Amino acid sequence: MSRLRLGLYAGLIFGVLDVLAMIPLEIDHKTEAMIGAFIGRFSIGFIVPNLRLDLHPALKGLLVGVVLSLQVAVIAGVWGPIVGIGGVGGAIVGLVERRSVGAER
Repeated sequence: MSRLRLGLYAGLIFGVLDVLAMIPLEIDHKTEAMIGAFIGRFSIGFIVPNLRLDLHPALKGLLVGVVLSLQVAVIAGVWGPIVGIGGVGGAIVGLVERRSVGAER
């Protein structure tokens, strides 16, 4: 599978899963929050397989997930779940990248 296709699939899946997890939450401006969450998680899923860093893919995913989640965590004032899910999700995308794309660099 190409890195571009993997990134699109990973981004869509990560974005949708994060939005589904937000459905039971009671938050102000829920629609805007869900759209923002989808965009942020899609970005992580798309960027991880398409970014070339000389790191293990899971570590690369963790780094990208944490960095891209920090802005939202600062604005929302909720650090643990936002940064944690971003980091873990990014690491999972990195592991999927390693399995799907392998040593192709």
